[in-house]
Amino acid sequence: METTELLKKVRQIEIKTRGLSNNIFAGQYHSAFKGRGMAFSEVREYQFGDDIRDIDWNVTARFHRPYVKVFEEERELTVMLVIDVSGSLEFGTVKQLKKDMLTEIAATLAFSAIQNNDKIGVIFFSDRIEKFIPPKKGRKHILYIIRELLDFHPESRGTNIRIGLEYLTNVMKRRCTAFVLSDFMDADNFKNAMTIANRKHDVVAIQVYDRRVEELPAVGLVKVKDAETGAEQWIDTSSKAVRRTHHEWWVNRQAELNETFTKSNVDNISVQTDQDYVKALMGLFAKRN
Repeated sequence: METTELLKKVRQIEIKTRGLSNNIFAGQYHSAFKGRGMAFSEVREYQFGDDIRDIDWNVTARFHRPYVKVFEEERELTVMLVIDVSGSLEFGTVKQLKKDMLTEIAATLAFSAIQNNDKIGVIFFSDRIEKFIPPKKGRKHILYIIRELLDFHPESRGTNIRIGLEYLTNVMKRRCTAFVLSDFMDADNFKNAMTIANRKHDVVAIQVYDRRVEELPAVGLVKVKDAETGAEQWIDTSSKAVRRTHHEWWVNRQAELNETFTKSNVDNISVQTDQDYVKALMGLFAKRN
């Protein structure tokens, strides 16, 4: 993408998504995610009614009487966007590409974060870690992230969500809120990695998908190409059996994905490329309040 075209696109996304985060999400984001982390503050002597799980045994042993740890809500959050940049995101048949919607959602979350004085960072992943942008604050940093979202060219076209989650767990030493943005078109199991990541951090999954993946249109013989492997094949979409089999595959796949989210205790939403992602995000925020 040429520099002038890229800057114009960055500006368009900034105007749209900053407006959304200012006008719609201001309080919603704050109450859904703020204050989830607890930071150690000090120790004091045990008082009747204190939770015995908060006893600091080292200090207690030193002074021969019980002391408890006192915690306070962390005043700022670190937000990480864990973003799928694999080949399958370059697909869209109705309103926009999955990649375009994912970029807008990521930018909206980023502006919501800095509005609350939170740091924001990014992990781009395919079937490898493509890029890590350490968390920082400020509009300049956000615009850099949006530029990367728009014009980033991954080295690989494959997907491995497990690798993205494991990197998040390892690279982020302190607890953060992490949004995993993907179509979740990954054949490998990432449930364990997601469970471990969500124990250390506050993980939220946002799935973006195209409705043509859910329901094949009856348009006769169609040549389809796997955007990640490059493999091609012909499909007879006029066949009811073919369309039914494909839909059953999708339903089963979504059921498995939802089971992964449930067992990992991860909040999640799914948004079609022709749907209103604002409504979906509002629903996610409301669910967490």
